Amino acid sequence: MDLAHFGIISFTSEARISKFVDYLEKGKIMATQCRVCGAKYFPPQAECSKCLGSQIEWFELNPDGRLLTYTVVRYGPAGFENRSPYVIAIVELGDGLRMLGHLDHRITEQEVRIGMKLKVAPIRLDGDRITYEFQREDSNRDT
Repeated sequence: MDLAHFGIISFTSEARISKFVDYLEKGKIMATQCRVCGAKYFPPQAECSKCLGSQIEWFELNPDGRLLTYTVVRYGPAGFENRSPYVIAIVELGDGLRMLGHLDHRITEQEVRIGMKLKVAPIRLDGDRITYEFQREDSNRDT
């Protein structure tokens, strides 16, 4: 699969990190790491912006994390109008990487707390699309 199937709206179908979608299909949240200097990247990158190297390898992220910050989007941009309100969050994972993404819509605004334990997981969208979201640590949602 390619990036045309990632997320609610896609603007490109191919990129050097298109494997990201293939990994999501397999239930894995992946990032990249430079083999030269060890820098880790999410979203995945094909080149290292730290040492400018191109020896990049994929690794699976630890899905467990804690909420660092969030915002409630009440008026969604094009393609997201029918999804608002929704929560966009930044979560720090066990690997030390920070991810931006949507919070599971089943978590109410009143339940959201800085520091709450979350996990990142792939989810299926309509139209044979896939993305990821942050869920409660104890969530049993099917991906």
